[in-house]
Amino acid sequence: MNNPPTVNSYVDRVTAGPGGAMTDEVGVVTGDLTVATILRSDGHSVRVAVQQDGSDTWYTLAGSPAPVPGGRIAAYHRDLLGRIRRGGGTRAT
Repeated sequence: MNNPPTVNSYVDRVTAGPGGAMTDEVGVVTGDLTVATILRSDGHSVRVAVQQDGSDTWYTLAGSPAPVPGGRIAAYHRDLLGRIRRGGGTRAT
């Protein structure tokens, strides 16, 4: 029996809600963002990076790396996108 391939990263675009997403490097970023959630080699945490639309620079989402219960990276990523849509200075944890 073949095992399905392991997905260790997700990248999606999202529009941040009021208050945006908090980064380590520049504070809050707002507007249209690209969010990358990348499973770390430990298999139990993710690194999250965000990029503003039209920029080549990636920023670390505050609180990253973040724990991912049971390696549920897809569920974590979906939840994170929803939190960024709501805004409020979203952090990885």
